[in-house]
Amino acid sequence: MWLCYLAYWRAVSMDVKASVRSESVSSRMTRLVSIVAAIALLWLPQVPLSFLNERYLPAGIACFWSGSTVTAGGLLFSIWARNYLGKNWSQEVSIKKDHELVSGGPYALVRHPIYTGLLTAFVGSAIALGEWRGVVAAALVFGVLWHKLKLEEKWLREEFGESYESYCRRVAALVPFVI
Repeated sequence: MWLCYLAYWRAVSMDVKASVRSESVSSRMTRLVSIVAAIALLWLPQVPLSFLNERYLPAGIACFWSGSTVTAGGLLFSIWARNYLGKNWSQEVSIKKDHELVSGGPYALVRHPIYTGLLTAFVGSAIALGEWRGVVAAALVFGVLWHKLKLEEKWLREEFGESYESYCRRVAALVPFVI
């Protein structure tokens, strides 16, 4: 699932508007290293810290398929959000030329549905794995995306002013009606 998702994401990442403001390279690199570490925690057969390889869920098909279903749902939600955002999407935090404030579709449910989908997918992968390293990976991704979200929201407030403030009052950032 994840490899198909990454291939899709790469394929659609080229058709976007030009950026007029982008975050620093060091900020993007820090996020990339953290995401790669989270992926390694999930995909390596074992990690050197043995307690992270211990199970927090029972081994078995039920946890695997439950987690896989949650992962698929998260990835699909993220894809819906990416498609809805269209040419306003970017890998890094940026403001695009003729940037638009998108608030329909998945953006009517949460302000950052791509992040919500990714976090859901990482949680699903942690459930499917059933080991503590999956929990650490999901927490690491949450921290990285929360930091990115905060910078993105600062820039969107600067760009759209009261329109964005009003949107923030109506729509939660990551979890509908919660956060």
